[in-house]
Amino acid sequence: MRTLVCIPTYNERENLREIVARTLVAAPSVEVLVIDDDSPDGTGAIADELALAESRVHVLHRTAKAGLGAAYIAAFSWGLRHHFEVLVEMDADGSHRPEQLPLLLAAVEGADLAIGSRWVPGGAVEGWPLARRTISRAGSLWARMALGIPQRDATSGFRAYRADAIRIIGPEGIESEGYSFQIEMLWNAVREGLRIVEVPITFSDRTLGRSKMSLRIVVEAMLRVTAWGAAGLPTRWSGRAAQQRQDAHV
Repeated sequence: MRTLVCIPTYNERENLREIVARTLVAAPSVEVLVIDDDSPDGTGAIADELALAESRVHVLHRTAKAGLGAAYIAAFSWGLRHHFEVLVEMDADGSHRPEQLPLLLAAVEGADLAIGSRWVPGGAVEGWPLARRTISRAGSLWARMALGIPQRDATSGFRAYRADAIRIIGPEGIESEGYSFQIEMLWNAVREGLRIVEVPITFSDRTLGRSKMSLRIVVEAMLRVTAWGAAGLPTRWSGRAAQQRQDAHV
């Protein structure tokens, strides 16, 4: 399947060359889209250099730092316009190991969405203090309890979506960023009856550059999840994927 690995960047000049190179070695058949939010450190220029040197690398420049969710929505739109069949989310900082990308791609062959999970058996986190691991696991647990999501890693940002799943979810209607973007995308996928699998991965904390995680992003996620859970299922849910599969067997 024609696959696009979407890598959002903001001030990742120290990491970008290595992560792109490792991705293309780990999965030679994929293409890479760097989505740069006008990084003041010159990340966008490095992305352009990589694209000039390698036809499998593409660049999408955005004019302002508008958040992770907006970057992925722009990347999905670009990928669908260019007829990719699988779209992958992956961080630029090395926390998601490109060497584990083939595991996601194999899993999505039998699913609509494959999630690289830290919290299923076989998954692991390296380099995080206990407090950060506790916050991440608590966030996923709260999302599962409030929204009825069965997946154990609701905030994972290492994912492979089939193009049809993206179309069904309709990410252009999602306004969340950071943790809550990943939760909302997963919640919509669950409600639409999509086939979702979790693949154990090893998550490694970044060694270069600065984390983009902030207290504001965590608070936004918790507030949104609480509001969604209190409101119940919104009217935009249609269960189209499940209905389509049911119709196919009639």
